[in-house]
Amino acid sequence: MAKERIPNWLNSSLWSTTPTVDDRLHCFSLSPTTTTTTAAAAVSEPIVQPTVPVSPPAASSRPQSTVTSQKYEFRDPIDKNSNNNSNDNDQNASPSGVSPDDISRQAQLLAELSKKVVNFRELRRIASQGIPDGAGIRSTVWKLLLGYLPPDHLQWSSELAKKRSEYKQFKEELLMNPTEITRKLEKSAVDDQSKSESSGLLSRSQVTHGEHPLSLGESSIWNQFFQDTEIIEQIDRDVKRTHPDMHFFSGDSPLAKSNQDALKDILVVFAKLNPGIRYVQGMNEILAPLFYVFRNDPDEEMAAAAEADSFFCFVELLSGFRDHFCKQLDNSTVGIRSTISRLSQFLKEHDEELWRHLEITTKVNPQFYAFRWITLLLTQEFNFADSLHIWDTLLSDPEGPLETLLRVCCAMLILVRTRLLAGDFTSNLKLLQNYPSSNISHLLYVANKLRSQASN
Repeated sequence: MAKERIPNWLNSSLWSTTPTVDDRLHCFSLSPTTTTTTAAAAVSEPIVQPTVPVSPPAASSRPQSTVTSQKYEFRDPIDKNSNNNSNDNDQNASPSGVSPDDISRQAQLLAELSKKVVNFRELRRIASQGIPDGAGIRSTVWKLLLGYLPPDHLQWSSELAKKRSEYKQFKEELLMNPTEITRKLEKSAVDDQSKSESSGLLSRSQVTHGEHPLSLGESSIWNQFFQDTEIIEQIDRDVKRTHPDMHFFSGDSPLAKSNQDALKDILVVFAKLNPGIRYVQGMNEILAPLFYVFRNDPDEEMAAAAEADSFFCFVELLSGFRDHFCKQLDNSTVGIRSTISRLSQFLKEHDEELWRHLEITTKVNPQFYAFRWITLLLTQEFNFADSLHIWDTLLSDPEGPLETLLRVCCAMLILVRTRLLAGDFTSNLKLLQNYPSSNISHLLYVANKLRSQASN
């Protein structure tokens, strides 16, 4: 029978969620026909199974204890008004204090980061349980997990200087408008002319076809500029819609404007460096957590270089999900539909009764809700602070973020199974497209248990 496929630990009341009224409206929606992404493949690490928590988390939010010591003060503050996708009473929002577990993990991470050569196995184990929001730890750990920083601590300085210089060059070359490019070409041509010539500009006969504003040639810098304009305008619109309830990203303050400009430049540079992928609506939502974490690093030098660091980490992160954004691969074995099918099969293996009710009885196609969950890495389903916690676990998986992402998505379905089994097409679709506030510790624990079951 189907119910026999449900392990006893999942039937515990510990995992049941109390139905709550949740009228959240998502500030972003993505069409199933959206296109593209790319990046260099991440360096593979030895497969290390993250440690499953020794005991299940409590049914309520983790107890928080206020620590007066400056050493453990939160220095990566989430905007108090940033509880997007959660109601005003959401207890999963950024806490005002830290728990003993957070203090312990922070000490372990600091000890690991202080070593000459970072032990990635240990780093992943600790980080997978959540990284405390202080002392700039998350910023450094994410850079390591994404392969941006090498394990050898002595190489960090030179590697960062090299990458930041490279990004600066990208901006100088790719964000220049055609007029500036033409002026540079003119100056170069003039410098090559004999010093005896008095002309300071190219004559009309010397202006090549590709440099003429009315040229329609594929190599024309002006033609390329006009083609890029539409993408740049789309990026600008999306960036301005990024987390509208967070002062860090939205508003007319100098801080928000500066951050918006940085996000826009990163996405434009990425689009121009990847003409086969360009920009896809929603990439701004994946970039936002990276930039937020790096920009809030208490180390001023690190915070000042957040734009360059975010660019390369964004490229690394997208390398594992590039096929999801490529429309031409939608129906392939590596496209988004194939990944959604994997989630469906995963649910069937772990909870066949729920799978049958959703896809056979109520006809709730997983593409109706899972498309956004997967392509945006759950950034729109939880408040910002919880999204960062989930990303700690995603980035710590040695198998890659996608494997953990699918387990978390499956756990999301299981945690609301009682409501789903009692619902019809309309109520279930509304529930899954507006996922209720949840205890993230519970969610990640269930996802880890699913990993354990699969390995057994």
